[in-house]
Amino acid sequence: MNEKDKIIPDRAILVSLLRKGESAEANERSLDELCGLLKTAGGECFARMTQSKEAPDPRTMIGTGKAAELAYLCSVNDIKLVVFDCELSPSQIRNLEFLLGDDIRVIDRSMLILDIFALHAVTGEGKLQVELAQLKYTAPRLMGRGAEMSKLGGGIGTRGPGESQLETDRRHLHRRIHALEEQISEMAKNRRTMRASRERSDIVEVAIVGYTNAGKSTLLNRLTDAGILAEDKLFATLDPTTRKYTLPCGESILLTDTVGFINKLPHHLISAFHSTLEEATLADILLILIDISDPCYREQMGITEKLLEELGAGDKPRLYVFNKCDRGFAELREIGRGIEDERFVYISAETGQGVDILIQKLEALVTDGKRRVTYFIPNTDGGALNTLYRVATVDSVDYGADGVTVLALADAKARGIMRKYALDDIEEPEE
Repeated sequence: MNEKDKIIPDRAILVSLLRKGESAEANERSLDELCGLLKTAGGECFARMTQSKEAPDPRTMIGTGKAAELAYLCSVNDIKLVVFDCELSPSQIRNLEFLLGDDIRVIDRSMLILDIFALHAVTGEGKLQVELAQLKYTAPRLMGRGAEMSKLGGGIGTRGPGESQLETDRRHLHRRIHALEEQISEMAKNRRTMRASRERSDIVEVAIVGYTNAGKSTLLNRLTDAGILAEDKLFATLDPTTRKYTLPCGESILLTDTVGFINKLPHHLISAFHSTLEEATLADILLILIDISDPCYREQMGITEKLLEELGAGDKPRLYVFNKCDRGFAELREIGRGIEDERFVYISAETGQGVDILIQKLEALVTDGKRRVTYFIPNTDGGALNTLYRVATVDSVDYGADGVTVLALADAKARGIMRKYALDDIEEPEE
């Protein structure tokens, strides 16, 4: 590639507001994460600016004096993008752009996340969800930006449905939102039909959840050869991917890679991407993946747990999977102290280290309370075989003159339903 053909990343200044009583250290960690988001979007952090105030300024968030300082910094360094680590109102964006100059884009954390979603959405539904979220959240914040509105895909914060489209279709904005909601609703119906079919097959569904960039896609690839994108970037995966996996015991499960969680994920984004996030709420078991190499892994665990609670998945059976342990073991002993070890497993999805133990623990969770039972179903009770397929995992079927002999993995409920046909229970051998 020639020097003149190289893509020059958007340089940006990151701005945060430190309110009275808030932790300066937590503020810096949030800016670190914002810097990672900017990098994922193809940008580059030029500088950071933090304003300490008791309360946000209603006009500019950071106050007129600090805004003037920001304007000077942008001017002398030819900076065209400013990203705030907090949510801005439409009027605050307009006031800031008036003070900074018409050629400077001002976006907030949510707009940056939506920009990344626009980059990484692959499926039709994912793209529709991105457009809907941008129309509902970003469009009001883009109104009245003059010449900038005529630029389609003019840099970070302008991707997705396109600002020129927003300007042209301003009068039809609500009509477009309604159309998108109907399309997504129809797709959700189709997905519910597919999910109902999966539920009738009584197959266990396992969702891999956790903070963004924890290694969820890498783990799914390791277990199933799914071949999905796995990059060391925030929000590399947006669309959920489901693959079948057969446990050593012979029982098949469905593994789903989900969109990552992140701090300060606004409620309107959770709502817009509910059909993507609902994979976690409807799963039977959660694998909560934690990047142990990240110094903020404890905080990320807390954010993940909080979001799962908000989604209604707080009471799901789960395994806590500490990933990337090949990058250092210093804290492994400390993490395990005073905690239920059976719910914790330490792996490297990249190298495969510890994955065999993860599979053993996952199998124990999936087959909890289940036993292999041999049933004999007479030909006169043919419908009972259909019932057995519905309530248990059938391993083998042997058809005879008088009926069928079936070996199945059945839980307590299934064993109760099929009790009259049971010949014996086969206990699992102890290891």
